[in-house]
Amino acid sequence: MCNLALLGKKIKIERIKNDLSQEKLAEMAGVSMRTISLIECGLQHPKFFLVVKLSKILNFDINILLEEKL
Repeated sequence: MCNLALLGKKIKIERIKNDLSQEKLAEMAGVSMRTISLIECGLQHPKFFLVVKLSKILNFDINILLEEKL
């Protein structure tokens, strides 16, 4: 699994590409906006089911999301 900072950065990049606010992404994923913020900042490790959910919402290949490179 990739490091938290890199995972968070990838999620943030894809969220912005999809023109979503943290609030909207959180709502779609069924989590709090704080959770999304902490994940994007690399301060919280998301459960695998949430990573899968975010990859589907953001229309992003989960394998790329979990790679060790940006």
